[in-house]
Amino acid sequence: MTDIWFRTGEATVLAAEGQVTDAMPEVVIGSVRGPVGQAFASMMGQVKGHTRMFVVRDLNQAVRPATMMTTKVTIKNMAYAELLGGVVQAAMGDAIVDCLIEDILPRDQADELCMIITVWLDPRCVDDENLDHKDLYRTNYEATKLAITRAMTGKPTVDELIANRKTIKHYALDGVIDY
Repeated sequence: MTDIWFRTGEATVLAAEGQVTDAMPEVVIGSVRGPVGQAFASMMGQVKGHTRMFVVRDLNQAVRPATMMTTKVTIKNMAYAELLGGVVQAAMGDAIVDCLIEDILPRDQADELCMIITVWLDPRCVDDENLDHKDLYRTNYEATKLAITRAMTGKPTVDELIANRKTIKHYALDGVIDY
C-alpha cells in the first residue's frame, strides 16, 4: 500500500459551442490522517456563499474516497445551488467511481483517503435559457476524472513544465506578453 499524503491536480474541459459550461476543478487527495484529512474535517461547517457538500452520486450514495466539494464562485441563489448540487455533483460522483473502477484511485485505500475539490460553475449558467445540462455533466465529468488522474500520476511533471515553459502560456496573456 502506497502512502498517499498530499497530491494535487487540476483540469479544464471547455464547453460545447455556445455554452457556458466550462469545468475547471482543482483537487487535493491525501490520507485522512494527514493534512488533507484535517482540511477536510475543518470544512464540515458552512461559509456564507461557498456551500460545502459531500460528493454524492444520488441520495444515500456518497462516494469513496470521501470527497468534499466547494465553489470557486459565490453562490447567490438557489438556482445556482441546485445546478451545483445536481448535475455538477452527479458528474463528479460518477467520475470518482469510474476512477475506482479504472484503478486510477486505489480501491484498497478508498476509506483511508479523502479529497477536496474546488468547482467552477459559471454564474451565467443560471440565466442561460439554452443551458445544455448534458454538456454541463460532460465537462464536469471529464474534468474531474482528468484532475484526479493528474493528481495520482504527478502530471504535469517538473520536466514537462520546464520543457514547455516557452511554448505554453496562460490564455489570459494572449496578446499581452510576447514570449
